[in-house]
Amino acid sequence: MPDPDTLAATLDEQLAEVDTRFAATYPGPAPGRQPVHTVYVAADRYDERTAARWGEGALAVLDEHIAGPADLAEITGIDAALAETVLPLVRDKLQREPIEDLRIDFEDGFTQRGVPDRGSDEDAHAARAAAALASDPVATPFVGIRMKSLDPDTRRRGLRTLDTVVAALAAHAAIPDGFVVTLPKVSSPEQVAAMVTVCEHLEQRYRLRDRLRFEIQIETPPSICGPDGTATVATMLRAAAGRCTGLHYGTYDYSAACDIAAEYQGMDHPVADHAKAVMQVAAAGTGVRLSDGSTNRVPVGTAAEIRAAWGLHARLVDRSLRRGFYQGWDLHPAQLPTRYAATFAFYRRSLAVAGARVAAYLDPSRSSGYLDEPATARALASFLLRGHACGAVSEQEVREHTGVGPGDLVVLGAPTSGKDHVR
Repeated sequence: MPDPDTLAATLDEQLAEVDTRFAATYPGPAPGRQPVHTVYVAADRYDERTAARWGEGALAVLDEHIAGPADLAEITGIDAALAETVLPLVRDKLQREPIEDLRIDFEDGFTQRGVPDRGSDEDAHAARAAAALASDPVATPFVGIRMKSLDPDTRRRGLRTLDTVVAALAAHAAIPDGFVVTLPKVSSPEQVAAMVTVCEHLEQRYRLRDRLRFEIQIETPPSICGPDGTATVATMLRAAAGRCTGLHYGTYDYSAACDIAAEYQGMDHPVADHAKAVMQVAAAGTGVRLSDGSTNRVPVGTAAEIRAAWGLHARLVDRSLRRGFYQGWDLHPAQLPTRYAATFAFYRRSLAVAGARVAAYLDPSRSSGYLDEPATARALASFLLRGHACGAVSEQEVREHTGVGPGDLVVLGAPTSGKDHVR
């Protein structure tokens, strides 16, 4: 019988191919910050002041319709004591960084407002939007465009717009770090592979320094379950060849395709939960991030209507966060107050317990009432880092509760090779 070292060497050789394939397919969570939302702005409405204008609009509606922390608590369901801390954080966020991720929209938001085919008008808006973005490519931490789909009837128009935008940004040497293209209504892995071809072509044509990356919008039932019964979205991720950064759920296209009556379409419908659960499993460990969709109930109208829409939005944001979807879509400036209020409350609500658990994990002499394994410790570190990145939790608060700083949490939250073991 071989000794353990000889046996291990034999197994290393036997499993080399599968080990390499697994490591490439499941590299672990993507490093760096994930935005808490993506704001979609129709391309013809985008300009250099879009982010500032959204912040101003959000602050105005906040001031008009929320009298104070108690009012915020009543509208959103946030604990009254927590609302005392959250409200000033929301106000600061709207002044400092109202939009985290901006998507200049050449798809639904651009085409469905009375003009079915804008033709050359889209060329002009693509050139103008690219020039505006080039003038200040870091106005928001994250930015990109949503092109039209690669379906036959929109393929050429979508490619033409993408080429126009990339060409203009490349000419100004102003492609932002992390620039991403949103590919909508994807229904097959072949469309994803085709998008890889598009990216390669643009990189070569314009001699781009960095690889182009894209998000896949899950808006069609075939993207979840293919005709052979397999989870198509998992195959899509392999077809993306490492270029896919996110899976974004499209609430209303997907619900409509499942024949859900308009009144009952929503982020919390069972068809949505099923689709997002499949997305979540397919993306786990791949470094591809998840984004929930939007609610089309916007806070406009009477005071009662605004408050009702805010209450719904805050509940849905919190629901997504609890289910591990740390990003969503916002479609109107008045949605920003409840996006940040619900998000900040989510992180602050668990700050003390999460911090104590990290502190106890790092220092066995301390007790938190939990016996956490390494995987849970990484999840706790990720939670605190997300809260810090969006502005819900300060660096000082992280240190007070954990005894370490964000840099130490990055190390703790990093994926490890091999299986985890209890300490």
